[in-house]
Amino acid sequence: MKPRVVYVHGNGTQHWSYGWASWLRNQLIVTGYDTFFETMPDSVIAREQFWLPFLEKHVQVGANDIIVGWSSGAVAAMRYAEDHQIHGSVLIAPCYTDLGDAMEKQSGYYDTPWDWSAIRANQKHTALVFAADDPFIPQSEPDVHRLDSGGHFIEQSTFPELLEIIRDMS
Repeated sequence: MKPRVVYVHGNGTQHWSYGWASWLRNQLIVTGYDTFFETMPDSVIAREQFWLPFLEKHVQVGANDIIVGWSSGAVAAMRYAEDHQIHGSVLIAPCYTDLGDAMEKQSGYYDTPWDWSAIRANQKHTALVFAADDPFIPQSEPDVHRLDSGGHFIEQSTFPELLEIIRDMS
């Protein structure tokens, strides 16, 4: 059985379908994946106090789910994995500090130390996707899947590399 793919967008988002997200959802459905793509509550500030309970209680993310988190959504995915078993996560343009950004600071994700060992132990697969030309996330943040271009993955309407990563996790 293929894992369900749960998409968590970044902050400042008015609707989940921005950019490549609609394309990804359609590709996943066509290839037989169950999906969850929905605009998160408090979608502009993306506060932990709203997002993590939403993932747990409304979406019911569990051991057969891959969280695809983009930007602040990737940060939420990492925090969720600290306390929950998931199949895996694909972290697109993540960060682990508030980067000195006031809105990121408001989210609450950076108020406590990271439990990296729990994040690793609570999932079978983790993939990090960065672009060398991301204007928001410094290149000092860790990376695994570095693409030559893509910026902060805002302008893309397709994302075939991401689809391949998810297939490899299944």
